[in-house]
Amino acid sequence: MKKLFIILSFGGLGLLASCGGGGNDKNAETESRKDEAKEEAKEEPAENPDYEKGLELVGKNDCLTCHKINEASTGPAYSAVAAKYPNTPQVIDTLSNKVIKGGAGNWGVVPMTPHPNLSKEDAVAMVKYVLSLKK
Repeated sequence: MKKLFIILSFGGLGLLASCGGGGNDKNAETESRKDEAKEEAKEEPAENPDYEKGLELVGKNDCLTCHKINEASTGPAYSAVAAKYPNTPQVIDTLSNKVIKGGAGNWGVVPMTPHPNLSKEDAVAMVKYVLSLKK
């Protein structure tokens, strides 16, 4: 898992490039980041069927622009989110709604950008992935 943190932390340059323009370069970068993260991960939690889907969705969306796995950036580190919240249906529902609607105040003054084009199902998978990172 530590290698995953390092890969995703250094992937920031590719993420900045993926924010602009469009086209096939963005898709190639997304696939490359996802493949690198999977390759470097020591193990995937087999007990969590949403791990793979959540990882893929986090890589495809703009999540890693503001969040990193193991260190605070514009937003909190995913590991800090996982440590703070229990993995319960109520928390998953609350956090997935926050991913879709955005929010502020729980982690400082910088608001989380809303993602209204995400389906509830996808937001839930992403939250389950993040919560699976609990140490």
